[in-house]
Amino acid sequence: MDWLTKFPHMNDDSLRTLKKAIDEGFRAFTRAYGDGIESFFEPLQYFLIFSERLMTRTPWPIVLLAVALIAWFASRNWKIVVGCVATLLVIGYFDMWDDTMKTISMILVCTVLSIAIGIPIGIIMSRSDRFQNMVNPVLDVMQTMPSFVYLIPVVMLLGIGKVPGLIAVVIYAIPPMIRLTNLGIRLVDKDVLEAADAFGSSNWQKLKNVQMPLALPTIMAGINQTIMMALAMVVIASMIGVQGLGQPVLKAIANQYFTLGIFNGLAIVGIAIIFDRVSQAYGKRLQRHREVVHG
Repeated sequence: MDWLTKFPHMNDDSLRTLKKAIDEGFRAFTRAYGDGIESFFEPLQYFLIFSERLMTRTPWPIVLLAVALIAWFASRNWKIVVGCVATLLVIGYFDMWDDTMKTISMILVCTVLSIAIGIPIGIIMSRSDRFQNMVNPVLDVMQTMPSFVYLIPVVMLLGIGKVPGLIAVVIYAIPPMIRLTNLGIRLVDKDVLEAADAFGSSNWQKLKNVQMPLALPTIMAGINQTIMMALAMVVIASMIGVQGLGQPVLKAIANQYFTLGIFNGLAIVGIAIIFDRVSQAYGKRLQRHREVVHG
């Protein structure tokens, strides 16, 4: 009756052989193409280094002023502006400014990459049901795969460093960008598209002048979720060399430094709140604008 309590599985030797063959195949691929893949991502490394140097070497009053201006432009709300500036002042007062700037630079680069890759894929998905059916299972895997698993193939291909961590963060954070771009374009009112057709608009004109502006609030929600997921991945990515607030948290876990972990964890929460409030406020402004113009 063992078959009732022990699930039948592949022979141990066969399973071991299969795993070994897959591992050896991936190692062979890494040895053959690793250098080429690494050189392919060199521009990404330069972009990340430039962003980090810009954030860390810019005087802190200028950074605070820039954050305040961006928050005001996005929200037109003084409470949000004051909240953003006060949060950064508290973070700096507790000697976490440099790590915070490194984390923000990483998030900015991840967001730019996610937008540059996710929006075109979302547009193609909105135009093709077949392509959507092909991409959706991939996005499901990307969103449900444990975040630690992303680090394994990236490290084997590119080693330890900023770029592997950046790639892992982008892979983890990009699915909401793709899904909500697709959803936003598909939700555009068909009557509006028919009116655009009646005026002789081409497919590109409809996309640029009708679909993208009307889908922009939904796309902004995708950007918001991408930023939140990227911040959630920061601590894990610090395991493979990503600098910023994640490394002190990892150090606190390894050495049981309670205060160090709590302070840096709260700093990550503060950054997340800043990004969340500013992007949500901007999305609401776009929504109100759409209701006034098209309502």
